[in-house]
Amino acid sequence: MSLPTQPDPVRARIQEYLPEMVSLRRDIHTHPELGYHEHRTSDLVAERLEQWGFEVDRGLGGTGVVGTLKRGNGGAVIGLRADMDALPIEETTGLPYASRNPGVMHACGHDGHTTTLLTAARYLAEHGEFDGTLRVIFQPAEESLAGALKMLEEGLFERFPCDAIFGLHNMPGVPAGKLCFVEGPTMASSDTAIIRVQGRGGHGAVPQLSVDPVVAAASLVMALQSVVSRNVAPLETGVVTIGSIQGGTVSNVIPDSVELKLTIRAFSNQVRDLLERRIIEISKAQAQSFGAEALIDYQRGYPVLVNHTSETQLAREVALEHFGEDAIEAGFEPITASEDFAYMLEKVPGCYLFVGNGDSASLHNPGYNFNDEILPVGAAYWVKLVERYLG
Repeated sequence: MSLPTQPDPVRARIQEYLPEMVSLRRDIHTHPELGYHEHRTSDLVAERLEQWGFEVDRGLGGTGVVGTLKRGNGGAVIGLRADMDALPIEETTGLPYASRNPGVMHACGHDGHTTTLLTAARYLAEHGEFDGTLRVIFQPAEESLAGALKMLEEGLFERFPCDAIFGLHNMPGVPAGKLCFVEGPTMASSDTAIIRVQGRGGHGAVPQLSVDPVVAAASLVMALQSVVSRNVAPLETGVVTIGSIQGGTVSNVIPDSVELKLTIRAFSNQVRDLLERRIIEISKAQAQSFGAEALIDYQRGYPVLVNHTSETQLAREVALEHFGEDAIEAGFEPITASEDFAYMLEKVPGCYLFVGNGDSASLHNPGYNFNDEILPVGAAYWVKLVERYLG
C-alpha cells in the first residue's frame, strides 16, 4: 500500500520540513525517557514551540508542555495532544539511532507522535490559515502512569480551555498512512486484580493437614473463565486474563499462599462493573469451598475511551475531503488496548484516531520502530483538521 498522494501545498511544505523533523524524531528515539522524567524531551518541545511563536506553559503533570497560538478574533479553541514518554524495554532494533538509555526505549511510537504534532505546529505557526485558538498539549507518562489524569487534576482545561480535543496513535499492521476512525467506545478500560489465595502450608506427603492454596488457585483459574462466557451478554465485550500465577518453591511443600494477577478489559462501564463484581464473588466463593481465603486487591485503571459522535464525524470528514476515501482504513474496529486520553475525552468532546504504521513490529515490542514515512501524513492531517475546525 503506497501512502496517499495528492498535490497539496500543505503536504508540499511539510515535505520540505521532513528531513529536519525525521532527524528530530530519531534524536528523541535515541534519548528516551520514562514517564514523569521526560525532561530532555520537554525542553526540546518547549524550545521549538517558543521558536515558532507559541505561548508556552510548562510544568503541568511535572514535565507537560502546553503551547497556545491565537489568530484573528475567532472564539473557538481546538486542542491537539501527543504523548512523550518511553517504556522500560531494552531495544533490539540495532538501528544507528537506537536508544542510548539502557532498558528504556520508544517502543510505542511516542517519539513519532511528539514529532508529528511538532511538525503540524510549525506549519500552523508559519503558514496556518485559521481564526481562533490552537492548543498543542504534550503529555507525560501515558504508559500506565496516568499523565493525562495528572494534567487534568492540576487544572489543564481550567487554565487552557478547549472546545474539542483530538489525539492520534500509530497502528502497526495497518497499511502505512491509512487513517482509522471509530465512533463511540474505541479503546477498552484496563483494570488489574491481584488475588492472594491464602491457605495453610505443610508437607506435601500429608496434604490432609494443610489447606492447599495451589489446588484452590488452580480451580479459581478455571472458574474465572466463566465470567465472560456466562455473565457478559454475548454481544458485549469483556476480557479476563490471568497473566501470572505464583506459589511454592519446591515439589514436596505445600505453600501458605498463591498469588494470581489479572488484567480486565471492557468497553462499557456496565460490563466493567459486572466483571469486578463477579471476579470478587467467584474468587471468595471458590477459595472458601477449599477451606482457603481469597484476599483481593482490585485496582481500577484507565477508563473506556469513548469518541464523541460529532467530533469523530468531523475528523473523518476532514480525512475524506483532503486525503480521499482510499486513505481511510475501512472496517477498523475498537481495540482492547487502553489509553489515558480517555480521561481527557471525559472532560471535553473529541476524537482519538489512528494512522497505519505499516508492516512493523507490534507496539511494546523491543524490535518496534515508528515509521518515518507516516510523519507527513499525520502532520498534514492535523493542519487540515485545525484549519477546518477554526475555519
